[in-house]
Amino acid sequence: MPRGIPNVKRDESQGMRYTAFHVPAQLNPKHMSTSYLKSESQTIWARKTARNKTAADEPPPEGRRGSHVIVIHPGSRYLRVGRASDVTPLTVPNVIARKTINAPEPSFFKGISRPRNGRTRPPLPLPSGDEYAVARASDDPFDEKIEVIQVSLRDRMRFYKLRMTPDAAIKATGFNEQLEPELIPEQNDPFRVDWIYDIATEPYYVGEKALRLADPEKQGYIVRWPIMGSKFNTRDYPSTAMIVDDIETILETNLQVSFGIGRREYKDYSAVLVIPDYYDRPYVRDMIQLLLVRMGFKQLCVQQESLAATYGAGISSACVVDIGSTTVSIACVDEGMVVPETRIFLNMGGDYITEFLYVLLDRICFPYRDINLARSYDWNVMEDLKSRLCTLTEENVALNLYDFVVRRPKQPAEKYGLRAYDEIILAPMCLFEPRVIDFDGLKQGRRSSQDPGVSEDIIDIHNPRDALMEKYTQAMIISTQHLFAPRNLPLEGTNVQGQEAPPSGHQTPAVVAQSSDLPSETPAPAKSDVTSASDTPIEGEATSKAPTPPLPSSTVGADEAVPETAAASPGTGEAAGTSSGGFNLDIAFEASKLPMDVAIFNSARAAGGDEKIRKYLQAVLVVGGTALVPGISHALESRLQAIATPLVANMDKVQIIPPPKGVDPRVLVWKGAAVLGKMDGVSDLWLTASDWDLLGIRGLRERCFYL
Repeated sequence: MPRGIPNVKRDESQGMRYTAFHVPAQLNPKHMSTSYLKSESQTIWARKTARNKTAADEPPPEGRRGSHVIVIHPGSRYLRVGRASDVTPLTVPNVIARKTINAPEPSFFKGISRPRNGRTRPPLPLPSGDEYAVARASDDPFDEKIEVIQVSLRDRMRFYKLRMTPDAAIKATGFNEQLEPELIPEQNDPFRVDWIYDIATEPYYVGEKALRLADPEKQGYIVRWPIMGSKFNTRDYPSTAMIVDDIETILETNLQVSFGIGRREYKDYSAVLVIPDYYDRPYVRDMIQLLLVRMGFKQLCVQQESLAATYGAGISSACVVDIGSTTVSIACVDEGMVVPETRIFLNMGGDYITEFLYVLLDRICFPYRDINLARSYDWNVMEDLKSRLCTLTEENVALNLYDFVVRRPKQPAEKYGLRAYDEIILAPMCLFEPRVIDFDGLKQGRRSSQDPGVSEDIIDIHNPRDALMEKYTQAMIISTQHLFAPRNLPLEGTNVQGQEAPPSGHQTPAVVAQSSDLPSETPAPAKSDVTSASDTPIEGEATSKAPTPPLPSSTVGADEAVPETAAASPGTGEAAGTSSGGFNLDIAFEASKLPMDVAIFNSARAAGGDEKIRKYLQAVLVVGGTALVPGISHALESRLQAIATPLVANMDKVQIIPPPKGVDPRVLVWKGAAVLGKMDGVSDLWLTASDWDLLGIRGLRERCFYL
């Protein structure tokens, strides 16, 4: 019997009275207290820091500051990589062509709706004499969608007192039908392409070389893009391992050819990886595994795009809108921290503008009739037209003459003429009127890179509402709450944890996806920007495929989260129901159908009350390649002003922050990550291979607190 513990009785409650097993007595509570891992100095990170200080100081690397830090920003179309000390990154197409036995025929995935019966002739102007009236070409659903966008454009032009040409489409069609190309001899073409004709024995081609293959199918190559949006391109790849192999090959080739950094030198370099704001956890895990374990970089720092953009712009707080090739990422940054609940992404981008421009030009008899967007050189033709023609400035809408050059393998260059009218502004307007995008087709062939039933986190969630809040952000829930019964979601005045939002004196109601396209100086629009609590649609209002969040009822209980069968999703015809296991509605996908201006407003609303909305809408930072479209700042500013003015108390003027002078908005995110890689404070964010092997994704979460 231990001394100091009197009257200790044998424990007979364990069902072991007929065995010789000895049940130990209770421990002395005085001996149970410990200070192990009770202080910050006992964590693994503090112990590593102490060991580094006591170790001998290593000589600093030679060269400029940041010359041994590689900044990597992968994207759907382009890979931007370079040293942190460089002024601009190396920008190469993020594509690879691999040798294969049976090369498939190149195919193009259509993201824009098409006319039901092929090409339709432009409609004749209405006999009413109203130059702003829009005539429908046919009863085709596609023509109806085009008509809605044209009505929005005519309303804005009417407000600015700009004249219209009613028969412009007919004149443009007549001119384009009769046009013949002009041949340019090879010796007179300064931009001729050095095509790769031979059936080469190279196992792969990377970047520009992959796009210069004359005929990949006959040459035995398959051309693939490993990244699509914020995830891996699982549509074109049979396995994730093949995607990671191709990304590794693209990185190794560019680092060796452009920077002279071989595989043996990776251990001397640190890496900064830029990831999407609303990231896919398996994507981040596989990329870290690739850089730290397979490629063997010294250490790694992971950074989100929005925070890197604010570093590059030199501001601490903003609503960052990153318009990429296939997705639009929106998030609010507050004093150097990404507000997690404001993150939202949209399934639209620059590639959809390019495809929509082709569809619009095809309606007026595009003179290059042998175009096939699956071929790289034909896609480059439309990319060139988009960069030179597209605009969001209403004053530029006129019946003008343009030209473009088509360069094809084994053929002389051909110079075409083209007449176009409002097609140049209707194409980028799909960001604000996404009804022409085929959202339902985006999921075809896509699969998750990880089984949905597999998770590295242990989460004990019994309430369906808590599971909903764990997976999606508040901005997404605000955008899709009309698809649920009113009592499924928290009040507008509460955040996802059920706590009250910061008081601002007024709570902003939800807005519909069909926000007014009129500028802010116009009087209140005829159609309402809010819906009633009963979700009754306004008579005469056009329906859209994009979600339209309603004004929540004031009687909703924040703690009631029992799902019910929701109403049908507008424009899709599919019921958004729930099952006994929880929600079977993909909230992130439904929220990605929003117009860009409404998504920005909902992102700002998710940050808190009216004070937060005013703060972020007065500092909207637009980055990405599509930010170069002329007039996008004014177009976005006027639409946001029309939404915010009637809904936010004391709303001042919405402001779009331009990028710093002389900085390309396409590389602003990379430059911000390069700034971070050269800072002294980044030393606390590095993750080494030993940390990754010991802690895995948990180590990244502790070093990068936003994960």
